[in-house]
Amino acid sequence: MARNPYIVLGVSPAASDSDIRAAFRKLAKQHHPDRNPGDKKAEEKFKEVSAAFDILGDPERRKKFDRGEIDEDGRERGPFGRYSGPGAGAGGTSGGAYRNTYGNASGASFDDLGDIFADLFGAGRRPGAGPNFGGEGARMARGRDLRYRLEIEFLDAANGATKRVTMPDGKTLDITVPAGLEDGQTLRLKGQGERPPGGGLPGDVYVEVKVKPHETFTRDGADIHIEAPVGLKDAVLGGKITVPTVSGDVSVSVPKNSSSGAVLRLKGRGAPDGKGGRGDQYVKLKIVLPEGGDAELEAFVKGWSGGAKTARKSKAEA
Repeated sequence: MARNPYIVLGVSPAASDSDIRAAFRKLAKQHHPDRNPGDKKAEEKFKEVSAAFDILGDPERRKKFDRGEIDEDGRERGPFGRYSGPGAGAGGTSGGAYRNTYGNASGASFDDLGDIFADLFGAGRRPGAGPNFGGEGARMARGRDLRYRLEIEFLDAANGATKRVTMPDGKTLDITVPAGLEDGQTLRLKGQGERPPGGGLPGDVYVEVKVKPHETFTRDGADIHIEAPVGLKDAVLGGKITVPTVSGDVSVSVPKNSSSGAVLRLKGRGAPDGKGGRGDQYVKLKIVLPEGGDAELEAFVKGWSGGAKTARKSKAEA
């Protein structure tokens, strides 16, 4: 006869459901055959732990056990302590009523086992799958996840790209970089990790993306910021300048009397925002004088009194 399930899991009869689940997770992880290959004692201990949880992990079966209606093996007890059900013999034992706790359990306990193993090993489970302790269940185990750092260009992150990389295990993968990816984000490649020994579900590959800085663009969420040079004539009289964006060059109108530091907004010219839209691009104007100087401009400024008036006005306001 099996041992008392409370003793097997190391919990008291007053333990909460969450305490029982926690105890089972700890013991199942410790004694799982995939973590103890070839260790028969670990396999037997895992079976014992699974059988105990099959009773205590199901609230209804736990109540029946506490009331003495079923025993440590999950068999129903009849009047006067005799076993009932199909196969009960003269000695009061029941062969046919023995509950197969390694894959054929029914009710909530069965689903709980699958959920806990999905939690333990990171794998999904097919409907009706039993606990994962070897054989058929071993194929539910997942292999090791792999991690990789990928450095990409700023424009590739903004516009999307496909990159071919070689993983630490030597495998080559084509990674699709989605448009709008930001520095530090992680891509998950499902099922591209290692397979567990003896077969099973492969792990995943997690790719942490490092976006290289750009000499022209900086990014704030989905918004792009640049600084654009503008000539003095265009700044004073207004004009057109060509401005780069992450999706190509565009022509931008500079308003009259634009000061250096003025910011123009290009709506929808930023990076994809992940919601089907795009951010904006902000263009900070920087007035640039002719390289090497301009004699005509110098002569004009010498005879221009507007600068002095502006200076006096600013001083008076101060």
